[in-house]
Amino acid sequence: MRSDIIKRGFERAPHRSLLRATGLKDEDFDKPFIGIANSYIDIIPGHFFLQEYGRIVKEAIREAGGVPFEFNTIGVDDGIAMGHDGMLYSLPSREIIADSIETVMNAHKLDALICIPNCDKIVPGMIMGALRVNVPTIFVSGGPMRAGHLKDGTPVDLATAFEAVGKRAKGEISDEQLYEIECEACPSGGSCSGMFTANSMNTLCEAMGIALPGNGTVLAMTEERLEMVRTAAKRIVEMAKAEGPNIRDILNEKAINNAFVVDMAMGGSTNTVLHMMAIAKEAEVDFDLARINELSDSVAHIAKISPSLSTVHMEDINRAGGVNAVMKEISKRGNVLKLDAMTVTGETLGERIKDAEIKDTNIIHTIDKPYSEVGGLSILYGNLAQEGAVVKSAGIDPNMRKFSGPAVCFDSQPEAITGIMSGKVKEGDVVVIRYEGPKGGPGMQEMLAPTSLIMGMGLGDKVALITDGRFSGATRGASIGHVSPEAAEGGVIGLLKDGDIIEIDVDAHILRVNLSDEELEARRKEWKPKKKNIPGKWLKRYSLLVSNAANGAVLKTEL
Repeated sequence: MRSDIIKRGFERAPHRSLLRATGLKDEDFDKPFIGIANSYIDIIPGHFFLQEYGRIVKEAIREAGGVPFEFNTIGVDDGIAMGHDGMLYSLPSREIIADSIETVMNAHKLDALICIPNCDKIVPGMIMGALRVNVPTIFVSGGPMRAGHLKDGTPVDLATAFEAVGKRAKGEISDEQLYEIECEACPSGGSCSGMFTANSMNTLCEAMGIALPGNGTVLAMTEERLEMVRTAAKRIVEMAKAEGPNIRDILNEKAINNAFVVDMAMGGSTNTVLHMMAIAKEAEVDFDLARINELSDSVAHIAKISPSLSTVHMEDINRAGGVNAVMKEISKRGNVLKLDAMTVTGETLGERIKDAEIKDTNIIHTIDKPYSEVGGLSILYGNLAQEGAVVKSAGIDPNMRKFSGPAVCFDSQPEAITGIMSGKVKEGDVVVIRYEGPKGGPGMQEMLAPTSLIMGMGLGDKVALITDGRFSGATRGASIGHVSPEAAEGGVIGLLKDGDIIEIDVDAHILRVNLSDEELEARRKEWKPKKKNIPGKWLKRYSLLVSNAANGAVLKTEL
């Protein structure tokens, strides 16, 4: 076993002595050592209850003949960090999480790993760290939150709360109505109830085969979810004793393909593109951003979930057959889904989904009656996004798929929020928020506040927004993010001026500004990057080492 490095031979007597201090007995040294990476943290609704999951996992591992060692990673709640400089730390936390898993697992030579994440960048951070370690690994997330409901029965969620701020600013709702939404939008523990980034990533763990069926849709803190936790714990001991399969045996090119296919079919968050590109790099899979458009052309969008459709939440998808039903239906479209891909249960993806069926075609559509013949994400290119930009096309009003208008430029998210609330943005405009990319932010803030204001003020089908930053999974509308190259590295987005005409064509994958090459070159000669006062030493290091969004916002390992 890998752990023999720390527990075998007379020269390891000091190591065993230290391990005995934690409660190990003679018989434990013949068992596999299992790492439990738990992202428990009190301040995140999807995580405050994960201590209980960790306790269940440890008990199940001991019963199955393994020795559990639990450790914790950090976590940032994007909703709570939203709209102030706390959001600068969100994406960088992904790297800390990956580094912490690599550190603990390799320093102690543990034999296998079970990861308990739930929210947003915590899931990809754990995946990236696990890929570096490359031991048998299984993921079991905390599970999604229930949808909230107002007194009149209207379903609400976090996106409702953010958009309600815009409505209150416009005077369309009262303080009392806003308070009711505030109190009901997040009614229980779990990852926020729509197809936001957390649930998108937990769903993609199923598609990649590194989690059990139901990982993305079974509600948090239910007996069904707890039984899944027990099953995952027992399975990781089996994998450890068999010394495989390792995570790289499962999370390979086929798994990356399947993740993007399911993402397209379910209209996942644009953040999944950022995270999956980073995961592909860790898995040493050569995946070009442009391939997303090729996949999109082959995948029908068959499941629409909040924020794209406010009446449908993860519990509805679970009731309608779950991710397996989505994959079974999508697999009817030729070879777009790689059914021979392996999963942590030891079966192929095809074997896993063979008996799945859609139980409610109002929730999960058939490929004969999809929401769209193409997938829910699109990569745009042009002189404004030479390396690409990402849009959640599933959440765009049909009349906004082709749009042009004058730029209204802001050099930060706070500037944009002030400008939008003061009425600077008018119908027909294209809002530009720049210097918010991985390097320029630094940390690539999510733009839920400005997009929610636009929606709440009734401009959602009249105004577009582009940024080198990123969007929350709760964002909808013509919101184009990840513009690369970013402003801080000399991208064209940094050369724009108010009034420049920007053209957007989602179906043709185009994002451009109506300026000649000569004009852009003249502006570039006069351009000087804006310097921000970066808070904190970690963010300064991050800014120096991070790549742009088209490359997954990963840190350089060589200078």
